[in-house]
Amino acid sequence: MGFLSVTLAAFFAACSNLFMRRSMDAGGTTKAFLAIQMGIAFLIAVLLGPVKAGSYAFNVPLGMLGVVAGLVLASMLYLLGRALENGPPGFTFSILSAATVMPAIVMAVLFGAAYGFLYTTWHGLGSLLVLTGLFWAGKGIGGLQNRRAWILFAIGMFSLHVFLLVIFQWRALLLKISHPEELVSFFTSEQIQSQWFMPMLYLSAFIVQLTIFLKAIGRKPYPKEWVNGIGGGIANSLCTFFLIQGTEVATGLENAVIFPLFSIGTIVFSNLWSQRLYQEKVNWRACQVCAMGLFIGTVDWKAFSSFLGF
Repeated sequence: MGFLSVTLAAFFAACSNLFMRRSMDAGGTTKAFLAIQMGIAFLIAVLLGPVKAGSYAFNVPLGMLGVVAGLVLASMLYLLGRALENGPPGFTFSILSAATVMPAIVMAVLFGAAYGFLYTTWHGLGSLLVLTGLFWAGKGIGGLQNRRAWILFAIGMFSLHVFLLVIFQWRALLLKISHPEELVSFFTSEQIQSQWFMPMLYLSAFIVQLTIFLKAIGRKPYPKEWVNGIGGGIANSLCTFFLIQGTEVATGLENAVIFPLFSIGTIVFSNLWSQRLYQEKVNWRACQVCAMGLFIGTVDWKAFSSFLGF
């Protein structure tokens, strides 16, 4: 059941990416799409967070952490939109997904084994394979008209995605320890468990994206921008729902591989629609190398070995 849930999550993540591309094809802009998508995501985050938990207590430190994460998310999405406007969609989304292998390195450097962040030979091998796969796939963009601009936007998008994932993992670390104030003075165990992190993240991202849209475009969204934006918001929310459900129902074996499978599935589904609908030339061998690197570099091999009895 865990594998099915994470497969559905990856499918809806790819659908969200497709809605974004469709909005551009219909004469719309990524700015309008992202503003609408983040607005829908905020409403659903409130329903799945404070409303579902029946906990409405708000604290400023946690709310500010959500705002900071939302600013990073908004900046990443802006660069993603610019990258899509200048380069191949499937490969762009593959680079975005490949960022999931990097936070393990950052967390291991910052906190180390004392907090459960080990960086093993497997992590290093996986990271190397991911970079190899991306470099191999990137050799096919030599004739891209706006190659330099696309590379700059893609690097910025990748870096901000890594930063955002590190924030998520840092918050998860604070949730797991009994006295988070010993690590960070302005968070108590009660404050860090507030349900308002994700709503504030999406709210701040929505405000930024809406401001960018109004300032740069200065008009009402087109009907097709509304349709694709709402579709993208729903798809993004379904992705989150099935990913959370997958973590809740996963067995020991499934729990060890659920996140790398999500990243790999997103890459595969995104490249499938880019190839079928847009005839984008996809280097599937390079994607396989990248996917193998994600699997090797992000699987919890200790939990995997324990499940198998080793």
